[in-house]
Amino acid sequence: MNEFDLTGKVAWVTGAGKGLGRAIAVALASAGATLAVTSRTEADLKSLAEEVGDALVLPGSVSEPSFADGAVARIVESLGRIDVAVTAAGISPTFRRSEQGSDDDWANVLDVNLSGTYYCARAAGRQMLEQGSGSIITVSSVHARSGFDRIAAYAASKGGVEALSRVLAVEWAPRGVRVNVLAPGYFHTDLSEGLVTSRWGERILANIPQNRVAAPPELGGAAVYLASDASTYTTGSTLTVDGGWTA
Repeated sequence: MNEFDLTGKVAWVTGAGKGLGRAIAVALASAGATLAVTSRTEADLKSLAEEVGDALVLPGSVSEPSFADGAVARIVESLGRIDVAVTAAGISPTFRRSEQGSDDDWANVLDVNLSGTYYCARAAGRQMLEQGSGSIITVSSVHARSGFDRIAAYAASKGGVEALSRVLAVEWAPRGVRVNVLAPGYFHTDLSEGLVTSRWGERILANIPQNRVAAPPELGGAAVYLASDASTYTTGSTLTVDGGWTA
């Protein structure tokens, strides 16, 4: 028996249109999962569905409280259940000193990264609790625990994701639902590319013992592990994939 096999499991991935969310979705599909995918850009989701063979496409914004409930309802109606939920949707639209940050920037980042994670985890969790089983994987960052210049809202949102995930893990563990955090370091994505190729790139590499920025598929194996029966005794944990940044 292959404990990493996800055949027969239904997995919902938010932020699946690009970057790490897309890489996670591809990895879960490669392990056998049936996919439901969310992003604000429908064209990206359709491209992903073609890449993996098929997927239930659910365009929308996770920052809208009603979206998550509607998405889970559609997943259950179309696919029968939900076994895995990965909250990979996230933004970091500004890079400026904290004293220069705007109220709108702060609110937007927290709405998507933290509130969006809560809405989606809550909606998926309700269904999983009815089923008596499920794995929720929230997506954090090395900057939930490691400070860096000019990303106050992003770091605060990711720290909140980790705290939220621990609470959900404790609450839901007795009822069969696991909640874990996947905390990536620096990967080549649209979100980070401008930073890693700027004058900050040298400083970033100096903090990575492996001395390189990763490719998105390198996160896939960690997601498959947390989604699969290989991690049935793992909940409330943070799995960091960062080339040694936090070591």
